[in-house]
Amino acid sequence: MHGAEFVSPEAVIFGWNPMVVASVILIISYIILFTEKINRAVVALIGACVMIFCGVLTQSTAIQGIDFNTLALLIGMMIVVGICEKSGMFQYVAIWGAQQVKASPRGLMAVLALVTAVFSAFLDNVTTVLLIVPVTFQITRKLRINPYPYLILEIFASNIGGTATLIGDPPNILLGSALNLSFMDFLYELTPVVTVTMLVLIGVFDFAYGRHMKTDMKRRAEVMRIDKRQSITDKVLLTKCLVVLFGVILGFICAEHLHIANGTIALFGATIAMLLYTWGNRHDEREAKTAEIFTLVDWTTIFFFAGLFAIVYGLEETGVLLLLGNKFVELTDGSIDKAVFLVMWVSAFVSTAIDNIPFVATMIPVLKSMEPGMGGREAMMPVWWALSLGSCFGGNGSLIAASANVIVAGMAQREGTPISFIGFLKWSIPVMIGSVLIASLKFM
Repeated sequence: MHGAEFVSPEAVIFGWNPMVVASVILIISYIILFTEKINRAVVALIGACVMIFCGVLTQSTAIQGIDFNTLALLIGMMIVVGICEKSGMFQYVAIWGAQQVKASPRGLMAVLALVTAVFSAFLDNVTTVLLIVPVTFQITRKLRINPYPYLILEIFASNIGGTATLIGDPPNILLGSALNLSFMDFLYELTPVVTVTMLVLIGVFDFAYGRHMKTDMKRRAEVMRIDKRQSITDKVLLTKCLVVLFGVILGFICAEHLHIANGTIALFGATIAMLLYTWGNRHDEREAKTAEIFTLVDWTTIFFFAGLFAIVYGLEETGVLLLLGNKFVELTDGSIDKAVFLVMWVSAFVSTAIDNIPFVATMIPVLKSMEPGMGGREAMMPVWWALSLGSCFGGNGSLIAASANVIVAGMAQREGTPISFIGFLKWSIPVMIGSVLIASLKFM
C-alpha cells in the first residue's frame, strides 16, 4: 500500500466499511479452517475471491498481494527434494541418523530437533523440513514407532531455529534489509535466545514423549546392521542431486550478496535437477519423467498460500494492519520497555493468526516513525529485536502460522499421519507462549 491511500467505502459492496468487511472475511475463513470441514486450499481461494467480489480487492491487487517468491521457493524445493529422494539419499541419511544414536527413539528425537534447528538457521525453514521430514518417516518406519511427536517437534524447531540468523526467516530478512543489519548482528543478538529455547523445548518433549517411546532390541539391532550404502539406488543420480542441492544451499547463503530472491534460486535448482534427471532419455521417457516430477509438488499447499496471501493483503489494503501498528505507538507512551513488551507479545499473537511477513512489513515503517521520539535507532534496537523474536516465535502458534507448519502437515497427511488444526493447538499455544517468555528474559 502506498502512503495512506486505502480502499474507500465507495469501492466496497453496499458502501460498507472496508476494514470491517476485510476483517469479517478473514475471521470467517479462519473459523472454517478451524473446523477442517473443507479443504484448506478451497477455503483460502473462496476467501480471496470474496475479497474481490466485495470490492476490497481487485483481481490486480489480489495478485499483487501474493508472495510469488514464497510460492517459487515451495515449488522449487519440492521438486529438488523429490528428485533427490529417488536416488536413495534420504534412506541413507535415515539409516545413518538412526545408527548415530544407536537406534534409540529417545536420542533420535533430540538429534532430529537439533539438526532441524541448525539447518533452519542457515536455510529457509521450508527447505529444512522438506529435507528432514522424509528422513523422519524413514527412521520411524524402520523402528515401528509413531512419527507424530517427531514431526510436531520439528515444526517448532524449524521456526525457533530460523530466528537465529539474518537468512533463517523472512521477517529477519525484511528487518536486516530495512535497518542495514549484518549476519553477525542477528547471530550475536538472537542465537543465545534460540539456543536456550531449543534446549528447554527438547527437554519438555523428552519428558512428554521421548522417555515413553520404545522399540525392541531386535529392531534396533536390525537397524544397526543395515549397510547404508545399499540404500543408494542410483549413484549417478545421487551425485547429480548432491551437486544441485549444495548449489541451492550455497545460493541461499549467498542470496543477500547476489541480490537474487530465494524463489529464483530454488526454481533454478529445480530446473537443473530436472534437466540432469531426464538427460539422455528418449523423448517419450523424458516427457513422462517430467510429468512425473510435477506430481511431486503439493499443489494443495501452493494454492492455499496463494489464497491466504490475497486474504491477508485485503487487511493491508484496507488499513487494518496499519491501524494495529499505530495502536502500539499510542500504548507505549515513549517507553522503550513498554514498546518491547507490546511489540513482542502482540506480534507473537498476531503472527499466530496471520502470516508474519505482511505484518512485519507494515510494522517496519511504523516503528521507524517512532525512533525520533524514542531516542533514535540505537535506543530503539531492543524493540526491533523484539519484533523479530515475537513474529518468528509466533510462527509456532498455529498450524497455518508459518509455511513450514503447513508443509509438514501436508506431508504428514500424505503419509497417513494427519496433524489436525485443533490437535496442533494443544502444543502450539503453550510452546509459543513459553518461547516468548524465555525471549522476554533477554530484555530484563
